[in-house]
Formats: sequence, C-alpha cells, structure tokens
Amino acid sequence: MQLLTKLILSTALATQLVGCLPAVVGGAAAGGAMAADRRSSGIFVEDENIELKAVKKMETNLGENSHVNVTSYNRNVLLTGEVPDDAKKTLAESLLKEIANIRQVTNEITVGPKSSLGSRSGDTYITSKVKTQFITENRFPANYVKIVTENSVVYLLGIVTKEEGDAAVEIARNTDGVTKVVKVFEYMN
Repeated sequence: MQLLTKLILSTALATQLVGCLPAVVGGAAAGGAMAADRRSSGIFVEDENIELKAVKKMETNLGENSHVNVTSYNRNVLLTGEVPDDAKKTLAESLLKEIANIRQVTNEITVGPKSSLGSRSGDTYITSKVKTQFITENRFPANYVKIVTENSVVYLLGIVTKEEGDAAVEIARNTDGVTKVVKVFEYMN
C-alpha cells in the first residue's frame, strides 16, 4: 500500500511540475541549472532546441502507436521508448539527420507496444529515487548526471570523470526497481 501511495504522489507531483516548465526554462531556475552543469550555456540551450525539434519530428512521422523520448546532452542524443516495428525504429533515428548540430545518436528504442501510463509513472518514481540517492550519497555533484528511465531501465548521461561515472552507475544499480543501467556518458580526461 505504501508503494502505491508513493507512486500516486510522485505522479501527481510530476504532472504539476510539467506546467511549471515554461516559467522555469525562461527564469532564474534555468540559470541555476546551467551553473551546476558542465555544459556551456550555449550548449545547454542547443540541447533544448535539439530535443524540441526532434520530438516534433517524432510526433509528426511515427504515428500514435509510437512513444519516443528524445534526450540531448552535449549534443549527444538518446532515443528511448517504444515503436511497433523495426522500420519505425530506423525511421526515428534517420529523422535526426535532418537536425543540425547533433554529434552522436544512441538508439535505445524497443520494438513493441507503447508503455502504459502506470509504467511511465513508475519510471518517473525510479528516476526520483536514483536522483535522491545521488544527493544522499554525495559522491559527486548530482547535477553532473542526467537520468532517464524507460521501462525500469536507467540511462545515465553527462560529462563526468571515470570515478563519477562509476559512482553513478553503482548508485543506480543498487536503487530498488532498477532492472538495468546503461551508460551514455562523455568522459573527461
């Protein structure tokens, strides 16, 4: 019962935060997020633009039986979600070739039915638990790693040292509900 309550509360919180996004992106919070990030402010904004353009292309070209998330970090793009067949998976990646400034694409889309709202809510909850563990364990600045969860698989993105990346993977792997961890890091020398 306690898990269900937490899931409902995290879903409610997530839906409320989405409405705040336009105000946050244009306000001081965006500056704070950029200040705690290893990307330059220009690259931070470019990543946002890449995501917006890519999501529009996915929505326009893949159809309603597809659910594709696009995450850009330092112009490296991660595709996650579900599509009904291999042709749509290939199409999703090829659509990105029309967008300028993308350096690399990691296509982790699975072929299968769209995930349910319950599954996506569970993923949001897992992401929050991993982020909380990053903060609690305080082994590196938590904002150095971006977390994306899809079907209980946690994807970690960021510009990190080897030690920071290893710590992030260890923390994520030991978080309840995580079935797999995929590194999409860019390592610093």
